[in-house]
Amino acid sequence: MLFSLALVLISGLVSGFCFQRIHLPSLVGMIVTGIILGPHVLDLLDETILLVSPDLRRIALIIILTRAGLSLDVRDLKKIGRPAFLMSFLPASFEMSAIILFAPSFIGLDRLDSALLASVLAAVSPAVVVPRMIGLMERGWGVDKNIPQLVMAGAGVDDVYVIVLFSSFLSLSSDGIFSFASLFRIPSSILLGIAGGVFCGYYLSRLFSCFHMRDSIKVIIILSISFFLVSLEDAVSGLVGFSGLIAVMVMGITLAKFLPIAARRLGMKYSKLWICSELLLFVLVGSCVDPKYMLLSGPSALGLIFISLLFRMGGVWISVSKSGLDPREKLFCSFAYIPKATVQAAMGSVPLSMGLSCGDTVLTMSVLAVLVTAPLGALLTDASCQRLLCKKE
Repeated sequence: MLFSLALVLISGLVSGFCFQRIHLPSLVGMIVTGIILGPHVLDLLDETILLVSPDLRRIALIIILTRAGLSLDVRDLKKIGRPAFLMSFLPASFEMSAIILFAPSFIGLDRLDSALLASVLAAVSPAVVVPRMIGLMERGWGVDKNIPQLVMAGAGVDDVYVIVLFSSFLSLSSDGIFSFASLFRIPSSILLGIAGGVFCGYYLSRLFSCFHMRDSIKVIIILSISFFLVSLEDAVSGLVGFSGLIAVMVMGITLAKFLPIAARRLGMKYSKLWICSELLLFVLVGSCVDPKYMLLSGPSALGLIFISLLFRMGGVWISVSKSGLDPREKLFCSFAYIPKATVQAAMGSVPLSMGLSCGDTVLTMSVLAVLVTAPLGALLTDASCQRLLCKKE
């Protein structure tokens, strides 16, 4: 396993640097490296690291969401309340509607299987989006109108909404039972996640105020509590849900409110952790991708993805209407909401593992969506930010 870990880190670092040199996002190189190293091409990664890959990817996601929370200001969130609320579900709903509408004619799925596919593809990737928004905040692009904050806040809730719908459609596909009551998990997951994050963040701020400790110790404590919160999400079942990832982000926001100076220092610590976590996340996401599925995907599959992205961008445009953003800034928000990666890598193989007839198609489309949208969204975001956004003086 140690050899595989070294291979992931070194090769991911080199490939990311090489892709940056040719003006492409480094994550593209990391994903390509993962595909090459993974079990479907060279098969150089130890089985042990592939087994713990989902947990390693989740740890990386926890790190970047905590860093995002520490960077957000509650006053900024209050200013963008309505658009952020709409961004959390409207773009995904538009994209899902497009897939349900067009998938039967494009790739031959029935409506139910199309709904299941839509609930896999419609989730945005915080792991791709959030680091870029933090970078924009640090450089001052779009912060006058809180554009990076808006995108980060919406992306954090978008996944919860889509994952709950995926669970509902999966249940209907497997045993023919759809419970509308299960949709109650969406608001309960969000509200309880926010409550848990505020609670932990507030009492952590009290602890850090009363007892002097090094920032490194604080990071260990925050990480430990973050792991507990995400584990709690897995433990909660039934009609009431709990979003551990939202709780993690809100915990960071709460710490930033009560301990702003300490939060800035902790954010710097987390930015250093992210350097390693980013390599693990995207190389391991790439290792989940089987290139042979790309050969099975025809132009119709690509056409469906691009049509659904247009619908998604329309949903973003409506979400940020009447928000004071000009057309260029709305276009940037649409670009920033394109990338998909972690949710698709995690959920794309589930229908196939359950023996559903649409399993191969869902996995194929998930792989294709990751390979198309993650680099496309990252590239458009990086290339357009200085043209479409204003820089704070």
